[in-house]
Amino acid sequence: MENIHKTSSDKFGALRKGLLEFVVLKIISTRSVYAAEILERLSDTEFLTQEGTLYPLLSKLRREEAVDYEWVESESGPPRKYYRLTTKGKKALEDLEIYWQTLNTTLKTIQK
Repeated sequence: MENIHKTSSDKFGALRKGLLEFVVLKIISTRSVYAAEILERLSDTEFLTQEGTLYPLLSKLRREEAVDYEWVESESGPPRKYYRLTTKGKKALEDLEIYWQTLNTTLKTIQK
């Protein structure tokens, strides 16, 4: 199977970009993570992305008070910024999960 996430211009790019916020919130919901961990978790998926896309998204989520962060000292270099969901972020993720289920139901319904 061809890895469509590695093609530079494909018809699914806009859809993937739109879902990236949902996926990032899902990752952060599991535990506090730093950006490099998020990039690593996305690296072998359809949501492969780069720092230049992730950092602005994390900043947007912080401005919206969906995520917060804390600086944690690292044994292998400079301190790392660990992101975690806030109460608003948990609610946003819950809303996205409900909407995702609605979309799935709609797709199944229209196939009948």
